[in-house]
Amino acid sequence: MSDDHLRRAILAQVDRLRPGTTCCPSQIARDLVTDWRSLMTPLRQAALDLAAEGRIRVTQKGRPAGPAPRGSIRLAAPEPGLPPGNEG
Repeated sequence: MSDDHLRRAILAQVDRLRPGTTCCPSQIARDLVTDWRSLMTPLRQAALDLAAEGRIRVTQKGRPAGPAPRGSIRLAAPEPGLPPGNEG
């Protein structure tokens, strides 16, 4: 699955979120393929790239995730008014 396809799927899911809510990247992977675990690494990287561009936020335990988070992350809409690269 291409990086562009993953990016579009992430943006579509984040756009569907209610204000103030987040989603788990694994839900996006599950919606795309049956063997969703194989998509988690590229999907997480695509999400981190989108966050660096300011298009989404990637959080961990409610705080902005670093550039290489370990463990569970959540995806959310960007904070209004923040410049790209300051996703949280």
